[in-house]
Amino acid sequence: MQVKIYTTPTCPYCKLAKSYMKEHGVDFEEIDVAADSDAAQKMVKLSGQMGVPVIGVGDQVIVGWNKTALEEALGAKKAKAA
Repeated sequence: MQVKIYTTPTCPYCKLAKSYMKEHGVDFEEIDVAADSDAAQKMVKLSGQMGVPVIGVGDQVIVGWNKTALEEALGAKKAKAA
């Protein structure tokens, strides 16, 4: 299962999400939607939102910095991997 974070360089909530992932040893792919308009369009199609961060954990989509939702999604990811 793959974890993707759609971000921009200046987004403080994106930085929180990335720090959380690093602190918990979660591998993730960072996608800078400010530098990649195709990725930005994909993010909007995926989430229905233009705001960042948008975090994909497998088939789950989390819009914004929501630690509880992220922990739940990652917990489900770990349970499926076990």
